[in-house]
Amino acid sequence: MNAEALSLIDKLSIEHRLSAEEYEFLILNRTADLSKLLAQRACEVRNRIYGNTVFIRGLIEIGNFCKNDCLYCGIRRSNRNCMRYRLTDDEIMDCCHEGYALGFRTFVLQGGEDAQNSDERICALLRRIKAAYPDCAVTLSLGERSYDSYAALRQAGADRYLLRHETAVKSYYEFLHPKEMQFENRVRCLKDLKQLGYQVGCGFMVGAPDQTVRHIASDLVFVQEFQPQMCGIGPFIPHKDTCFAERAAGSAELTCFLLSILRLIKPNILLPATTALGSIASDGRERGILSGANVVMPNLSPSAVRKKYMLYDNKISDGEESAQCIDALKQRMKTIGYEIVTDRGDIKL
Repeated sequence: MNAEALSLIDKLSIEHRLSAEEYEFLILNRTADLSKLLAQRACEVRNRIYGNTVFIRGLIEIGNFCKNDCLYCGIRRSNRNCMRYRLTDDEIMDCCHEGYALGFRTFVLQGGEDAQNSDERICALLRRIKAAYPDCAVTLSLGERSYDSYAALRQAGADRYLLRHETAVKSYYEFLHPKEMQFENRVRCLKDLKQLGYQVGCGFMVGAPDQTVRHIASDLVFVQEFQPQMCGIGPFIPHKDTCFAERAAGSAELTCFLLSILRLIKPNILLPATTALGSIASDGRERGILSGANVVMPNLSPSAVRKKYMLYDNKISDGEESAQCIDALKQRMKTIGYEIVTDRGDIKL
């Protein structure tokens, strides 16, 4: 193995930080043996903190209306082929009821940036969920909002917020998004969320169109400096109704390599083996866990709408991705030596 790469892994394991140039070197010089060593280090670190436990989150995709027109996204506002829907509050509560019975103690409400998801509506919904399930955590993933909005949602009971930064490079952010979306506002949102006391998750796509290794290295430095409680990464997968329809998908192998690096950057981070990773590789969930991840997010959404929340093509939403098949997922995790637990799955300090 490359001696310099080995030295960098040792440095990262001890200091939990590298420069952008050092991350770039590691990525460019990765081999199967180096990836194996990195994954081993990552799992050792994670297991010291969390043991062999894997946390589950019940994903509820509350609607696919979105005001934004991100170039890579299947629910972008200009996609005329997208079959739009919104769950009612009662439908969302039904999902929580079913999820609680199945053992979920965290619910993730995810949706597009929809004007109907007003503070008034989401705050009332949060209060209903918290009143019915006081031992559960609620995570929101509803995009960019104002400081006052985030504050109101936090006061109403939101515990966590997921907002991918997408990229730490402004020029690349502008390449992936329409002009009305500003890199500075995305960063502002993340800082606001952290200031308000949320457990905050950022993240980025791996292998997105025209993404360079330097872009990825910059993302790793961003995570290193921002210190989120969660980080969601997954391979880019194209959607047929976007301008990137013909672009190649990202790599499960590189995604897993980066999961191991993220675990060493922040040993106690909550790190999901994402739906995208499971969509691009049949054993993606397992590979993610064996690379240092410790969260999976089965789908609790009503089966009638799962195929409508299609951010990218061939997104898994049924079978063992379905929350109703939690026993099968537990068996898959058990096969690789890990145990799904009924737990809020808060970050361990």
